[in-house]
Amino acid sequence: MTLMIENLFDFEESSVEGKISAPTCCKYDRAGLWYETYSRRRHRQQTLSASSSDTDGEDTENSDADFDEDDEAFLRTLDPKEWRHQDHYVVLGLSKLRYQATVSQIRNAYKRKVLLHHPDKRKASGKTVEEGDDYFTNITKAYEMLNNPASRRSYDSVDPEFDDAIPNDKVSSDKFISTFAPVFQRNARWSKKKRVPQLGTLESTRDEVDDFYSFWYSLESWREYSYLDEEDKDKGSDRFERRMIEQDNKKERKERKKEEISRLRQLVDNAYACDPRIQRFKQEDKDKKAAAKKAKQDAARAKKEEEERKIKEAELAAKQQREEQERIEKEKAAAAKKEKEAIKNVQKKERKYFRTKVKEFDYFTADPAVKIQNMDEVEKLIEALSIDSLKALNGKLKEGKEKGEQAFNSEVQTLKAKIEAEKRELLGGGSGKSSASASSSGGKDKSWDTEELQHLIKAVNLFPAGTNDRWAVIASYITQHLPSSKRTAKEVLAQAKNLQKDDTLQRKAANDSAFDRAMKTSAKGSAADASKQDDPSQRYMSPAETLVMETGENPLPWTAAEQKMFEQALRTYPAGTAERWDKIAGCLPTRSKKDCMSRFKELAEIIKAKKAAAAAAAAKKK
Repeated sequence: MTLMIENLFDFEESSVEGKISAPTCCKYDRAGLWYETYSRRRHRQQTLSASSSDTDGEDTENSDADFDEDDEAFLRTLDPKEWRHQDHYVVLGLSKLRYQATVSQIRNAYKRKVLLHHPDKRKASGKTVEEGDDYFTNITKAYEMLNNPASRRSYDSVDPEFDDAIPNDKVSSDKFISTFAPVFQRNARWSKKKRVPQLGTLESTRDEVDDFYSFWYSLESWREYSYLDEEDKDKGSDRFERRMIEQDNKKERKERKKEEISRLRQLVDNAYACDPRIQRFKQEDKDKKAAAKKAKQDAARAKKEEEERKIKEAELAAKQQREEQERIEKEKAAAAKKEKEAIKNVQKKERKYFRTKVKEFDYFTADPAVKIQNMDEVEKLIEALSIDSLKALNGKLKEGKEKGEQAFNSEVQTLKAKIEAEKRELLGGGSGKSSASASSSGGKDKSWDTEELQHLIKAVNLFPAGTNDRWAVIASYITQHLPSSKRTAKEVLAQAKNLQKDDTLQRKAANDSAFDRAMKTSAKGSAADASKQDDPSQRYMSPAETLVMETGENPLPWTAAEQKMFEQALRTYPAGTAERWDKIAGCLPTRSKKDCMSRFKELAEIIKAKKAAAAAAAAKKK
């Protein structure tokens, strides 16, 4: 940086005389005599030369305002024997400074008192010193007490000027700072740590308030109460007495220390209880927690709504897809129906033409017997021939009677041969049929046992003629109830044909076997009970009524009349009727309540099995 001197002392010319050196930064340690001197100089706004005088002389010269005016009359009232009860700071004239007085100030105060009140000084000044006028002893004791750090600390701990009072916890918010701040500042002198946080203001941050209460709740106080010992252990006559005095003194000090800790804790508790900042922070935390809870609830509600929206969208999409699929299926069904109707119309048209044309040709014969036979063959051909075959046959009929007759006879012979072949295959001889069946089933034993025959008869009754894929459904039903039986539709059909043809006795034997097994359980009890009856019945009762009366059930198969009465009773007493089964059993004298309930369950299982078998057959066909 260049210093330009312009118009200095009205010189006509200016010139560059020199350069200023770069500034430097000086650091001071905040401790020691030099820092104390530096601080004092800045505080008093003095130059370095003005503060170069002797430190003690400066303190003595510039601290006159800190000392009290000399009061000889007060000092003469002091009793040297009661020196422990005097105010040492007042005796030395340091009532303004008290515990804040420095060691230098205590020494200077003592020097002042010595120059004024020492007996030799008073005699030299011409004052009369009487016998027993030794109040100077009190001055000496006050100096000895305050000049020793340990004894001074014990006296400062019980400073008579210190106010131990604390505010209660009912202070209003607007007076909180003005009430508690001076109290905390007054009690901060007892802290072992010198940097004591202040109470602050109502605008203090949360961290500042937390630091303040954390410090005061864990405050370590140096205050002790040895100055208040009732007895001096040094006055004990022996070691044992001195030890007892010391134990008593320690006990009293401990009690007073405990009370002091409780007092400080109560001060902090009262301040915390009525601190408006704490209340504000708690309210903020409460609001923050409520906001977080609300945000969480909102998020959960939004998530739930989103999930519900997605579910609704998925349901809507599934519904639309289902409706679209149903529409396509309906269109397919309509197209299939239309095609079926078209085929049916064509088939109807071709059949009508075939009947009409054959009738025009007088059934190709003049013999009435042959004519009736040809009329049956016409119907058989109509049912057996496909549309294409029927169209081809009609085409031959269009060419003329002769060609039509030849084609008609050819189709009749073909149909007869086909029917005969099917009869031979299904109803043929035992060895041929058995070998064919064995070869088709892989060589397994195809003999039908009693259980298979029973289920076959039951299935034939369950699934009457006209059932779609009847024999496949019956085979599935038998396999469902007898897993060990692996019968095919052809085997079932062949066995059914055998039963219809020449196995009537076999069917009866199967039914009789089932009846015999049902009667075995009730026959023993019925016979035993019948032998014990002394008086015969005066009224004729059927065997079924006797079974119901004696055993509570009727194992005999249900007759058609019983089934009809049972169905009528079910309609008369529908579900929900009070004592329904008792009333239904009352309508059937040959059946008990238990028989009716069992029959109802059996019918329900039969219907369910029928549906399951039909579904299994349909799935197998696909």
